Amino acid sequence: MAQPPDISDTFLREVDENLRRDQFRDFLKSYGSWLIAGVVLFLALSGGFIWWKQHQLERSEKQVEQIAQVFNDVAAGKDAQAPQKLDKLAEDGSKAVTASARFARAAVALQQNDTKTAIATYKAIASDGGLPKSYRDAALVRQTTLEFDQLQPQELITRLQPLAKPGEPWFGSAGELTPLALAKQGKGAEAGQLFATIAKDSSVPQPIRERAIQLASSFGVDIGAVIKNQAR
Repeated sequence: MAQPPDISDTFLREVDENLRRDQFRDFLKSYGSWLIAGVVLFLALSGGFIWWKQHQLERSEKQVEQIAQVFNDVAAGKDAQAPQKLDKLAEDGSKAVTASARFARAAVALQQNDTKTAIATYKAIASDGGLPKSYRDAALVRQTTLEFDQLQPQELITRLQPLAKPGEPWFGSAGELTPLALAKQGKGAEAGQLFATIAKDSSVPQPIRERAIQLASSFGVDIGAVIKNQAR
C-alpha cells in the first residue's frame, strides 16, 4: 500500500508565501493605481489644510495690525477713513477680528460724537449669535450705558438682569446701572444694598467698588460696615 508523500512544514510555508505574494501582486494590479491616488490625495489635502490654517493665522494677524493702525490714525486726528476701514475688516475677518473691528467702529463713532451709530453697532454685536457670549455681553452693557437716559427703568433692569448678579463677569458694570434704575423707581433701599454688594465683591474691578461705596453711602448704607466686611 502506497504511503502518502511527506509534506514538511517548510514546504507548506513556501506554498503559503507564494500564494500570498501572488494575491498581493494581483491586488496591486487591480487596485494599485487607486491606492496611489488615495495617498496622493490625502497628502494634498493635509498639506492644503496646513497651508490654509497658516494663511488664516497670518491674515488675522495682519487684520489686527490694521485695526491698531486705525486707532493710531484716529489718535493723530486722521479719522476720516476709519469707519470704512473698520467696516471692511468687520465683514472679512474671523470672529475675533470681526468683533474687535465692530467694537473699534463703535469707539470711533463715539470719538466723532456719533452716538446713534455707536449704539446701533453695539446692538448688532449683542444680537449676533455667531459671536462668543463674552463679546455679546460686553456690547450689551455698553449699549445700555449709552441708552440709559432713553430707557424706562424696568426695561433696563430686565435687560441687564442676567448680568447683574454676583459671579457674573460683568456684575460690576451691569450692577452699577441696575441700582440707578432702581433709584428712578423710588427703590433707594434696594439700590443701596446692591451697591453695597458690588462694593464687597472682590472680583469686581477696584474703581467700580470704590464708586459703589460712595453710592451706597448716598443711599443710607453703613459704609463702615461695608469696608469692614471688605477687610475680612
